[in-house]
Amino acid sequence: MKGVMGVINLVNEYEEMEELTYGRCVASVPFGGRYRLVDFMLSSMVNSGISNVAVFAHTKYRSLMDHLGSGKEWDLDRKRNGLFLLPPAVDEMQDMLKGDLFHFHRHRDYFYRSPDEYVVIARSHMLCNIDFTKVIEAHKETGADVTVLYKDTDEQKHARCRRLKLDEEGRVVAMQDHLGRLNTTNVSMEVFVLRKDLLLDLVQISLAEGYDHFVRNAIMRNVDRLRIHGYKYEGYLGIVNTIMSYYQHSMNMLNPDVYRELFFSPGLIYTKIKDEPPAKYMRSSSVKNALIANGCHIAGTVENSILFRGAKIQKGASVKNCIIMQNCEIGEYVSIENAILDKDVIVCRGRELLGDTTAPFIAAKRRII
Repeated sequence: MKGVMGVINLVNEYEEMEELTYGRCVASVPFGGRYRLVDFMLSSMVNSGISNVAVFAHTKYRSLMDHLGSGKEWDLDRKRNGLFLLPPAVDEMQDMLKGDLFHFHRHRDYFYRSPDEYVVIARSHMLCNIDFTKVIEAHKETGADVTVLYKDTDEQKHARCRRLKLDEEGRVVAMQDHLGRLNTTNVSMEVFVLRKDLLLDLVQISLAEGYDHFVRNAIMRNVDRLRIHGYKYEGYLGIVNTIMSYYQHSMNMLNPDVYRELFFSPGLIYTKIKDEPPAKYMRSSSVKNALIANGCHIAGTVENSILFRGAKIQKGASVKNCIIMQNCEIGEYVSIENAILDKDVIVCRGRELLGDTTAPFIAAKRRII
């Protein structure tokens, strides 16, 4: 898709995922056995023909840089355009507290050097598979200044999200943060389409007036001045910025219909490739309704769970309703239920870990229990 550039904005993202974001940003939180949250929006852009994508990193982005690399897995390692990872251009530590418009301004040369006419600005914590060609076409047809993607859902029960109110013509007449009193189930997907020159104008004007947040200041404050139209998204959406929303949408991946809808339609979801052997199932193993990544070694019982690459479940161990991340080792005769174990966690022989479906047990990275 010519004339469109993509921006994945990680500045000032909500971080209410406790142990999962102690050492990483939300974008690099593992999901679905072998993916990271950023993979979904990045793959959607690539599948839509957007070959110029910038990731505006902010804090704790080491693992994100390791995951994205040169962008080879997304066909973005190119001589022209490609993947640009733009960390904060910080002169003082105080600048880290400023909003995304400030960081857009500091990297304004990235926008000036691109010949693209339109910009798609998105967040990383939206689990979805979008065909942006249809969104751009709708944006041009309506003559809108800004098009915002939304979905009619009750997602706000588990995650922090903005809500929209639209008129009969599809124009946004009100937009509120999650703490507002707007009575609607239209939830913003934090995906905005607008002309590049309008974005640069909003950056300059907002900063000159002392404002530095794109959505809260440049968009929400100008609802009456700008023609902001909504584009209703009909596919699967998961807003993952809290522990409960992460656990809920991870468990949803055990539904084959949901899994196929998210990972295969309208395009594939790509991620960093690791050459590992297939999962190994011992004779003593028992696996029911589970998502097992390559490299796993299973000798115990796994039920309604997700195992990431290299996870080891020893003989006599029982894992139920759990998310076991990369290279975790569950010892013999361990019993775990309703839990999330981050990477490289070791649970010693005979331990019992019990969480609840509304408050899962969480083990931080490299913890020994």
